[in-house]
Amino acid sequence: MERDLTRGSITKMLLVFAGPMILGNLLQQCYTIADTFIVGKFIGVDALAAVGSTYTLMTFLTSILIGLCMGSGAVCSACRGGGQEGRLQESAAAAFLVNGGIAVGLNVLSLLLMDWILKVLNTPANVWDMTRSYVQILLLGLVFVYLYNYFAFYLRALGNSFLPLCLLGVASAANILLDLLFVVEFDWGIRGAAFATVLSQMGAGLGLAICTWIKKPELRPGRQLLRGAQAVIRRGGVWELLHFSVAASAQQSVMNFGILMIQGLVNRFGTAVMAAFAAAVKIDSFAYMPAQEFGNAFSLYISQNYGAGNQTRIQLGMKRAMQISMLFCAVVSLLVFFAAPWLMQIFIAPEKVEIIAIGVTYLRIEGACYCGIGVLFLLYGYYRGIGKPGMSLVLTVISLGTRVLLAYLLAPVPSIGVLGIWTAIPIGWLLADVVGLAYRRRSLRGAGQTEH
Repeated sequence: MERDLTRGSITKMLLVFAGPMILGNLLQQCYTIADTFIVGKFIGVDALAAVGSTYTLMTFLTSILIGLCMGSGAVCSACRGGGQEGRLQESAAAAFLVNGGIAVGLNVLSLLLMDWILKVLNTPANVWDMTRSYVQILLLGLVFVYLYNYFAFYLRALGNSFLPLCLLGVASAANILLDLLFVVEFDWGIRGAAFATVLSQMGAGLGLAICTWIKKPELRPGRQLLRGAQAVIRRGGVWELLHFSVAASAQQSVMNFGILMIQGLVNRFGTAVMAAFAAAVKIDSFAYMPAQEFGNAFSLYISQNYGAGNQTRIQLGMKRAMQISMLFCAVVSLLVFFAAPWLMQIFIAPEKVEIIAIGVTYLRIEGACYCGIGVLFLLYGYYRGIGKPGMSLVLTVISLGTRVLLAYLLAPVPSIGVLGIWTAIPIGWLLADVVGLAYRRRSLRGAGQTEH
């Protein structure tokens, strides 16, 4: 079902449109959570540390692809809001080819530089072979990650967030079943978990592509696709696509590059801290992920209304979205803070007291501050939606720059250690929130608008 986000109740529209996107991302988290749970329970702590170290690397690489698709989705959403159907189809065709070429290049480059990347991450010798084997297989799935996200963001730009959810639900269930089959039944070890993830990603990517090609023949590989791309190139529209796509991709990749640098710092503290961080980050990501995906849905809402020139609805939407996000984040903060010990035991055996304690400390510091990242996700979506993706990048640099700088300054201090890494994260969120809200207020005043 395709929805017009420029009409109707704002609160209801945001919740109904964002709901499938949030649920879909929760299912997507099952890819890595299933790996973490099964690897931690059936293979051991070293394997869990290897999967955790790999998680940040793969998140960084996939974030580049997701950012490209997110940016082109914002362009398509604005075209939909402005009633420019022809331009929408041409932009979508050009984005498929241009972003697809970047995705293939990234896949090849990451395979060639794999050993160097693992060295930069300070991967310990005792888990080197295991980590390398796991990464090598996962990299085979990057192109399928691109396929899924391209078609998912295209359909969401049209107001259809349900079809991507269906395909992802099937893929997530397949991933869990294949994990159990390859790791537990066939005893393939960490390679089995990687193969399960790649096969599931392949199913989601190809499945959504085929479903979209059936519904939208103009996006099928062939002359019609090439004609649409050529039309965009002739009018110079490819630069608009690249502006949005590259800026959104840079924002996503900078965000995850900072996390990757944090992973390298965490790895210096040994296997116990690595394993605790691997489990805690999964819980952390799962906890605030609905707020992140709500921000992505909000971005498409803003894009459609921006294309339609509806400034009043944009500002009212910001107010409603802020209320929804803050309520959710406050509830999740309380749950994570108090349930941290039990949440850690989902991934870590109860007798591993030291590892659990490290993870609990991380979760309680982060869990108290989810409202900060909830605001930040909305600001990212707002600035992408109004055609200022560069501002989203600036906020990301502020947030991640603060986090990385403080972490590397504080962690070497003996009396602080890993606590310096954990506390640097919410400080970065808060600083970016202050800058983003202040800039928005100043922009509204400069344009003679007021907040509703």
